[in-house]
Amino acid sequence: MANQNFNSFGRMGGVADQATFDVGLRAHMIRVYNYMASGLALSGIVAFGLFSSPQLQSIFFQMGVTPGGAVVPVGMNILGWIAILAPLGLLMVASFRAAQISVGGLQAIYWGVTGLMGISLSLLLFRYTGASVARTFFVTAAAFGALSLYGYTTKRDLTAFGKFLFMGLVGIILASLVNMFVHSSGMAFIVSILGVLIFSGLIAYDTQKIKEQYSDAWGTQMQDKVAIFGALSLYLDFINLFQFLMSFMGQQRD
Repeated sequence: MANQNFNSFGRMGGVADQATFDVGLRAHMIRVYNYMASGLALSGIVAFGLFSSPQLQSIFFQMGVTPGGAVVPVGMNILGWIAILAPLGLLMVASFRAAQISVGGLQAIYWGVTGLMGISLSLLLFRYTGASVARTFFVTAAAFGALSLYGYTTKRDLTAFGKFLFMGLVGIILASLVNMFVHSSGMAFIVSILGVLIFSGLIAYDTQKIKEQYSDAWGTQMQDKVAIFGALSLYLDFINLFQFLMSFMGQQRD
């Protein structure tokens, strides 16, 4: 895909140019994965720090005591809701003002999103055992690696597949909103299954899309921004796949 786009721009002057492009593409993908891995690490540090600190927990959550004597979040306070909803606002700013925001500004948004996501992810540590969280994380990482490798190496155009996945994503968002009111365990199970399938497909689709975006941005000042947006896409795919898998693989605390 990327090489075909590169040819269509008429930039290729020969084998040397192709080799330069390929080296640049590999470096770009490594940069994207490094951004993504660093974002996951930041989210994990924030989540574990919040889980381990009663003082921090009281800032974001309303805490209660279970019949077994464990102190757990029973609700969100105002600051907690702001922290959980803030990533959505930052993503909207990045999407609508991508051309105006500097590379440094996009980096700040990326680290802000991944850091704030750690607050909502900390809730998983309260709900599930540490061993099951770690196990599910490694399963997610293995699945992500295989799916992203497929997206990077396949010669098949996944554009039409991506449109189908986007429609499915809208569907599970609407179904999740409805289930907030009806509290159907059956609907929750179906949404989780669809979520795993949709975000698995999005990992492959977004990886191929990142290659194409690099082809478009090659030799321009947009390369740095494309790397950040690519990392953000894969980060969100990973986190969502992880959360949906937790509903199947997570072992709840007593």
